[in-house]
Amino acid sequence: MASRTEAPIWRAPYDLFASTAAKLFPPSLLLLTQRLGIAAVFFMSGRTKVDGFLTVNDTAFELFRTDYALPLVKPEIAAYAATYSEHLFPLLLVLGLFTRFAALALLIMTSIIEIFVYPDAWPTHLSWAGLLLPLIALGGGKLSVDRVLSLP
Repeated sequence: MASRTEAPIWRAPYDLFASTAAKLFPPSLLLLTQRLGIAAVFFMSGRTKVDGFLTVNDTAFELFRTDYALPLVKPEIAAYAATYSEHLFPLLLVLGLFTRFAALALLIMTSIIEIFVYPDAWPTHLSWAGLLLPLIALGGGKLSVDRVLSLP
């Protein structure tokens, strides 16, 4: 029987694994992965709402009149705001520029989608929030324009 001061037999391999993982996946790489991952989700959604470069298409306007109808906001204004936000904020995240602000904007958008559009999609929205919250709390990390500009 092991004494109270001895580590369990599984502890040494686990510690080796943990230290190796920490070296292979530093926080800067994790934040970059989060930025790119959530940026792709929103950017691809934005691309479905446009024709050409940034011309909001008729399908997007119709979605905001019917499926995405928001209280207090005209469908045309909501369509433009959502479409342009789904292009601008992901671009900022990819660059790591104003990361906290961009992530907060997308978290607010996620909350609006959850509350008013797709309340049953909370597992998806929770996963988006799980990527956005660390970016709000920690910023873009070492691999970001924010770091170059010495932004918090």
